[in-house]
Parts: sequence; structure tokens; C-alpha cells
Amino acid sequence: MFKGLGQMGDMAKMMKAAQEMQSKMAQVQEDLETMTVEGESGAGLVKATATAKGELTALNIDPSIFDASEKEVVEDLILAAIKDAQVKASQKAQDEMRKITESMGLPADMKLPF
Repeated sequence: MFKGLGQMGDMAKMMKAAQEMQSKMAQVQEDLETMTVEGESGAGLVKATATAKGELTALNIDPSIFDASEKEVVEDLILAAIKDAQVKASQKAQDEMRKITESMGLPADMKLPF
């Protein structure tokens, strides 16, 4: 199709590749909003659910840990579960972006979006 156009053909290929990458990135960003991860602490006594974008969506606390004298422990468990969910969300997002870079033939450690 672009035969004989020299650099214009290369430019058209690059533009098409850039548009594909932009489209894939937009789709992944959208998908990250619906993907969920679960963090936990206290051997599962506290569980935090978040989207892969890191938005906390649910918190599940086992009633057995509600003891007024253990207030600080419960607070620490809640924070630990939320942090675990956030770390997992961040890793999930990085994994999804890595899939895009690899599918486009880009270096796996390339950070997207730029």
C-alpha cells in the first residue's frame, strides 16, 4: 500500500502503531477499574477489596476481633489489609501495562503511560 513512499510509509506504520498502543492503553485503563484484588491481614481476619486502580471497594472484618481492649490491634490489622490490597492493585496494574508493552514489541520494563 505504501510501497515507493519511502519514509512516508514508515511514518504511516509508526502512526498506526501509536494509535493501536493508545487504544490498548485506554482499554487497559478501563479494565483496571473493574478488576479487583483482595488484601488481607491477621490470617484472613481482615480483608480489603480494591480495584486494580487502588480504589478501596470493600472491607470485611471478622467479628471475633472486636474486643475493646484490642482496639489498636484491630486498627493495625485494618491498615495492613488496606495496604496489602493497594500493593496488589499496583502490581496488577503494572502487570497489565507490561502485557501491552510486550505485545507491541517494546521493552518489558518500559513504563507506560509515559
